[in-house]
Amino acid sequence: MEAPLLVCLDVDYRADGIAVAAGVWFRGWTAEREETHAVAGFSEVAPYEPGAFYRRELPCLLGVLRNGPQADLIIVDGYVTLAPGHPGLGAHLHEALGRKLAVVGVAKTRYHSATDAIEVRRGQSEAPLFVTAVGIDASAAAPEVVRMHGPYRVPTLLRNVDQLARHGMLDRIEPLKADR
Repeated sequence: MEAPLLVCLDVDYRADGIAVAAGVWFRGWTAEREETHAVAGFSEVAPYEPGAFYRRELPCLLGVLRNGPQADLIIVDGYVTLAPGHPGLGAHLHEALGRKLAVVGVAKTRYHSATDAIEVRRGQSEAPLFVTAVGIDASAAAPEVVRMHGPYRVPTLLRNVDQLARHGMLDRIEPLKADR
């Protein structure tokens, strides 16, 4: 049986209301290399709004997902839930996709009210990552995040999608107006 197709997503914000979203698709939690990736540029991105970050990032994530294959599970750089019963970016993505795909959030910084986040440590790092999830139990997702490829705190493919978003080649991509 073939391993599930996972996708890591991230967004980088540039000057002048431009955002670049990236996705890296790979087979199975322990994959060391991507199967494919996509980068999408967006203009007129919503401004940052404390407590409603998803309004800014969600249209970009949905846009880059349209440019790649159908995944079995999504991993976002951030939180799925901000507090028990309080949806974060990942929960809003899960809802926007019709609750069909599990979404796992892997955050690098502690969010004070996310008391349901599971701390995991990878490599030699003393600094934890914070795992939340919807559509899959976070207690099942957390050890999978630990197993992801790479010797460092942040798994290889999460680092790769971050770099892809930061250095996406906008001169070859037509920025699109983000859906709001």
